[in-house]
Amino acid sequence: MGMMGKLQEAQKKVAETKLRLDMVLIDEQSSDGLFKVTLTANRNIKSVTIDDRLLEDKEQLEDYVVLVMNKAIEKATAINEAELGAAAKDGMPEIPGMDMFK
Repeated sequence: MGMMGKLQEAQKKVAETKLRLDMVLIDEQSSDGLFKVTLTANRNIKSVTIDDRLLEDKEQLEDYVVLVMNKAIEKATAINEAELGAAAKDGMPEIPGMDMFK
C-alpha cells in the first residue's frame, strides 16, 4: 500500500473512532450527587440532572454546573485524545521528521 493509501486508511480509522466516541458516555456528578451530567467522549452533552434543592440557590447551582461540567469535559477530552491519537498513529506511514504521534 502506498503512502496515499496509508493516509486514506488513517483518515478512515480516525472517522470510525469519532463515530465510536459518540457512543462512549462519561457520567460525572457533584460529591453530594445533587448535580449530574452525562456527555459523550466527543464532548456532546446528553443529559443534565439537577436536584430540586439546588434550584433554591442560583449561585450554588452555577458553581455546581461549572465544577461538574469541567470535570466531565476533562475526562471526555482525555479519552477523546487518547483514542484519536491511537487511531491516527496506527494508520500513519513512517515519514521522516513527522514524529508528532510518538
